[in-house]
Amino acid sequence: MFPLRDTIPSRRVAWVTRGLLVANVAAFALELRQGARLESVVHRFGVVPNSWMVSSASDFFDWPRLFLTLLTSQFLHGGFLHLAANMLYLWIFADNVEDRLGHARFLWLYLGSGVAAAVSQILVVPGSAVPMVGASGAIAGVLGAYLLMFPAARIITLVPLGPFLQTYEIPAAIFLGIWFLIQWVQGLTSIGQVADVGGVAFWAHVGGFVSGMVLSAILRTRRRW
Repeated sequence: MFPLRDTIPSRRVAWVTRGLLVANVAAFALELRQGARLESVVHRFGVVPNSWMVSSASDFFDWPRLFLTLLTSQFLHGGFLHLAANMLYLWIFADNVEDRLGHARFLWLYLGSGVAAAVSQILVVPGSAVPMVGASGAIAGVLGAYLLMFPAARIITLVPLGPFLQTYEIPAAIFLGIWFLIQWVQGLTSIGQVADVGGVAFWAHVGGFVSGMVLSAILRTRRRW
């Protein structure tokens, strides 16, 4: 399933969402300029799970950098398709969540979900030396918040049916429920696999989604839609 848009208009401009889109694209443009230095940049600013576990991380002066990577990793991406998919989901779902929470609360939810997502992945695969990058965990938090706030919204979705493509209006509760179930199942099947082969950080998605639901319940206002 490929989401195209939702059916709920925003009542005000989602400035934070737009700012995050620009920041992610700008960060990716900087990545493209790194050339041979890109790998070292990703290792420095991405979240490397085993850096939190090995003896070098016990160095007092290394901890501030490690905590900073919980934020910087959210703005790096592993390629154009990785960036494009994340920004599509952010564009479709984030504006309504920002509209409901307000700009500042939405930013707290986004960044907080991203941090929780990274911590979730660290706890599940603590021995991995592969840097984790991407806005997926933070955006998963937005999806979790959207599910609680707009379960009856309709998501215009492109669905492949054999050689044909068809669009359907799928309730947000079903679309996001299926999305979360896929992440959960894929996460379960990834347990025990080789930690250093890379791939999708499914447990970051699960952790981000759940944290987004929790944070939205804490942060959302009493204002009616």
